[in-house]
Amino acid sequence: MAADLYGDLTPLPHATWRDHVPGLVVVAAGTLSAAFISDHYGAPLTLMALLIGLALNFLSADKRLATGTAFASRALLRWGIVLVGVRVTFGQIWALGPVALLSVLAIVALTIGAGVLIARRLGFSDAFGTLAGGAVAICGASAALALATTLGERRANQAQLTLVLVGISALSATAMVTYPFVAHWLHMSDLKAGFLLGASIHDVAQALGAGYSYSDGAGQIAAIVKLTRVALLAPVLAVVALFLPRGEAGKGQGLPWFVVGFFVLAGVNSTGIIPAIVTNAAQTAATALLAAAVTATAIRSPLPQLLEAGVRPIMVIAGATVVAFALSLAAAVFLVG
Repeated sequence: MAADLYGDLTPLPHATWRDHVPGLVVVAAGTLSAAFISDHYGAPLTLMALLIGLALNFLSADKRLATGTAFASRALLRWGIVLVGVRVTFGQIWALGPVALLSVLAIVALTIGAGVLIARRLGFSDAFGTLAGGAVAICGASAALALATTLGERRANQAQLTLVLVGISALSATAMVTYPFVAHWLHMSDLKAGFLLGASIHDVAQALGAGYSYSDGAGQIAAIVKLTRVALLAPVLAVVALFLPRGEAGKGQGLPWFVVGFFVLAGVNSTGIIPAIVTNAAQTAATALLAAAVTATAIRSPLPQLLEAGVRPIMVIAGATVVAFALSLAAAVFLVG
């Protein structure tokens, strides 16, 4: 529970390892099913985990599963976030060059700001706007999960998180298909197309898929740009932790340990001392842990609240997506190359 920055998650009663088994078995079965579908049919893993978790939502009424699903949606999530640090090195970020790097920083900041402003306009809290805008700006579902953990359930509850995961998954898949057509239509170079796709598509796998579908050169640029956005996850979490208004429970607490862990692992990975086989294993583990967290979150989500929310929450995500694409397109056309 240490990673709940504000200490406002409802604490679970003391449980033994046996109490975790039923819920973890269900989460593992759902996650493996999602991985099978993803591997065999090319569907996004996060989306499949989300849909299977929602299909298993009726199991949330079984109290025997509560301990295990809560553990998966919290502890496994936080360790997954730490392991995301092996996806980036500071050298990759520096290789972008100052103009492209500053453009990425501006796109991320303005997209999050747009999410907050649109959320306010539609009657949502700044926390929900930060959650939606941050998910669009950084790395999709991974960022949404990390931000929700940092904000705490009092500011971003399970229903809001699930809505963001649904919207992000749908819009990221749409972007992967449509954005390369825009790049082709504008006759972009590999550099410009790679920057556009890496700076605007939400999910890592889909950003890389779109980049390599354009060309190998565009795919390499998209990978660096996208991983730069991933690297900004920890600084954004730190800013959210320090500056978003806190409740009484949040006074006097520091940064979540998973933020520090992300920074440390990215720094160690930047030295090049981690063998490639270890890096690959850590990336696979991060993907598995985050997929399990998505499955568990969907199982635990209160579906009646999701249905009552309507389309307004999706409008926040869609608005931030449009802003991210417009800014990325402008930067690719006028600043990059």
